[in-house]
Amino acid sequence: MLTIAGKAKDLGDNFHVRRVLPSARIEAPGRRMVGPFIFFDHMGPATFAPGQRFDVRPHPHIGLATVTYLFDGEIMHRDSLGSEQAIEPGAVNWMIAGRGIVHSERTSDDKQASGQRMEGIQAWVALPDGHEEDAPAFHHHPADSLPSFDWPGVSATLIAGTAYGETSPVLYPGGADRLVYLAAELEAGATMPLPAGHPEMAVYVVDGSVSVGGAPIERGTMAVPQDETPDLTATSAARIMILGGTSPGERHIWWNFVSPSAARIHEAARDWRDGRFPKLPNDDGEAIDLPEDRPMPKVQARR
Repeated sequence: MLTIAGKAKDLGDNFHVRRVLPSARIEAPGRRMVGPFIFFDHMGPATFAPGQRFDVRPHPHIGLATVTYLFDGEIMHRDSLGSEQAIEPGAVNWMIAGRGIVHSERTSDDKQASGQRMEGIQAWVALPDGHEEDAPAFHHHPADSLPSFDWPGVSATLIAGTAYGETSPVLYPGGADRLVYLAAELEAGATMPLPAGHPEMAVYVVDGSVSVGGAPIERGTMAVPQDETPDLTATSAARIMILGGTSPGERHIWWNFVSPSAARIHEAARDWRDGRFPKLPNDDGEAIDLPEDRPMPKVQARR
């Protein structure tokens, strides 16, 4: 069983994340992901005192879909389509970047005044071949619109894709059966089946501890089983995420851009630097600059 320990990163203002994907431990050529999941950050937990704020300034994306899922707190999403939507625990903000979108993620004025505790998962899903340049889109899905499952001592929610004969309303280009993304809470000693029918899958332990196929997995660790349907048992009260699906194949990831084409990554970088991405009409904050010191993927010379 492959295990991936998240790496702590300080994003500033005393806000920390545990970054799990992309991971160099996944050794397939051109692949550092699980199924289509190419980026996975465990945000927080963090406590913001009154007057403090979570503040991710406007920035661009291409070639991916972002999915934000919170356990505590609230984030206000704004994007270049004109969307403005707060997300709260149990709901889903699903943004398809496609050929290009700009968004920000901030604390609302109300939450800044009162303070808040925040924790959640920010994941990116690479779009499948033929959909990388789809029109950008944004959809909010309330918590009560998502399929839920119960086993003894277990409560689970299907965030996106398909599992246990159900399909999430979150629409993944290319078909919901290419994706699985679940959140689950387990009492100590409880067991649950992992969803079948997906070629790649991983389990991430948000809190507590579990065993997968008999192997112990601790908080902040992702397990990638080699067996399609190993047993999963909570060795303490636990919160987990289950993710995976069908790989879209080789992908470049650089900064906020994902593409099968290195040349497309370079094009997107030039477009952001030169102001050709769409503007954010409802956010007057300073945008995030390109990371000029980060090596870009090499473009193959034409023969």
